[in-house]
Amino acid sequence: MKIPELLSPAGDMEKLNMAVRYGADAVYLAGTSFGMRSFAGNFTPEELPKAVKLAHDHGVRVHVTVNTMARGPELTRLPAHLELLNACGVDALIVADLGAFRMAQKYAPRCELHVSTQVSVANYASAAAWHELGAKRVVLARELSLDEIAEIRAKTPASLEIETFAHGAMCVSYSGRCLLSNYMTGRDSNRGACAQPCRYQYYLMEEKRPGEYFPVFEDEKGTYIMNSRDMCMIDHLDDLMRVGVDCIKIEGRAKSAYYAAIVTGAYRHVLDDLAAGRPVDPVWRDEVEKVSHRHYSTGFFYGEPGQYYEDSRYIREYQVVAIVTDCDESGLATLSLRNKFSAGDEIEAVGPDLRPFAFSAGGFTSPEGEALTEVRTPQMVFSMRLPRPVPPWTILRHRVELSAK
Repeated sequence: MKIPELLSPAGDMEKLNMAVRYGADAVYLAGTSFGMRSFAGNFTPEELPKAVKLAHDHGVRVHVTVNTMARGPELTRLPAHLELLNACGVDALIVADLGAFRMAQKYAPRCELHVSTQVSVANYASAAAWHELGAKRVVLARELSLDEIAEIRAKTPASLEIETFAHGAMCVSYSGRCLLSNYMTGRDSNRGACAQPCRYQYYLMEEKRPGEYFPVFEDEKGTYIMNSRDMCMIDHLDDLMRVGVDCIKIEGRAKSAYYAAIVTGAYRHVLDDLAAGRPVDPVWRDEVEKVSHRHYSTGFFYGEPGQYYEDSRYIREYQVVAIVTDCDESGLATLSLRNKFSAGDEIEAVGPDLRPFAFSAGGFTSPEGEALTEVRTPQMVFSMRLPRPVPPWTILRHRVELSAK
């Protein structure tokens, strides 16, 4: 079976570094406009060429989202943005609007065109039509089953690539086509600014009894009736390969650099195990439980994913304490602090192509050579003796309950 491209989120330069170094084949990111994640950090016109160079230097492709539903006045700024992306050497543009698609063909002729999931491509006729217009790839609607994806693959040209989401947040609306955020907060979900009101807790108020709130129950389990589960297909990547998917995508440009690293690394190792015909190492399945997430499901691939009604909290049981910037052959590492920790704390290390291992922290030294029993100043640089040598960008974390109550 063909091993699909692993496409990871890169919301800013740190997340890009993590995705690249933890095994992504390609990354997707955005400029400061026309992307569906306005609050992800994103890349300025000055940063975009640097981002593309960093990725290309590591053999990683760059896909840029140009997938908002732009309004008339905004279109006057789109040609210059497309020309910039073309000049930067971006590999592909992810486009949702037909007019923007045509403009991209004119102003960014060197870039492949990928049709965004916002278009809701859900059948082979739609996929084939986009291919005829010049699309290299379609990102399928998230509401499709494996059987429906297999049919699309069987009834479209082999030259059309098929991409599908495999991990991350899902939307209660049809592929994100929602006006609830616009209505309640004035933030346009189709232009990258969703406030996620589907995650709110709702009550019913009767017209003649203002101020009296009645819980909205569903099956007597709670009030979060629109709260979607997160998608996780790490246990079923062989099924995605079997139906002929060319690319699997990890959602999460607005999530942390830690998330980008851990989820990318986990999916990379599982794909590599499958490619080599090895049994999948269960440690990588465990890794996706160690990032901030909502209760997992397998999306719509095997049927309805179901909502989670009890609460909308994220499950967060691990905290990053430091990032390794350098390490010698004896295990003496230079680190940058993220959250305070002390000698004797139980720590886990996981890094680029590094299987997680645990150890007891200790042996801290300040830049001035002073022995420390605790490190607590954010971003401080310090030295620490590790049980074994590790590569740069290795993450140190410890277990701590951070889930919202």
